[in-house]
Amino acid sequence: MLLARVIGNVVATQKNQRYEGASVMLCRQITPEGEDMEYTCLALDSVSAGEGDIVLIVQEGWSASTAATGKAGAAIDSAIIGVVDYIDLLPKEN
Repeated sequence: MLLARVIGNVVATQKNQRYEGASVMLCRQITPEGEDMEYTCLALDSVSAGEGDIVLIVQEGWSASTAATGKAGAAIDSAIIGVVDYIDLLPKEN
C-alpha cells in the first residue's frame, strides 16, 4: 500500500465500460510526515476522495480491481481504498 495525496482528477470522455461511474485521481506519494515524494500515479477512486485528501492506495491487480469496481478481472493497477483521518507517529528514539 502507498500513502499519497490526491493532487487532481483525470477526465476521460471514453473509457472501458467496467470503469463507468468511477473517478480517476492523480495522486502523489508522500512520507508519513506528509512530505511529497517523486512518485505519482493514477488510481481509481472507490471511497469518494477529493483533491487534497491523504489516501491509502493499493497497487495489486486483484485487490485494486475488486475495491474500485466491485468486480474481479478489470485491468486496474491502482485503487484508492481509504481516506486517512490522521497519522500518529511514534516519537523518534535518540
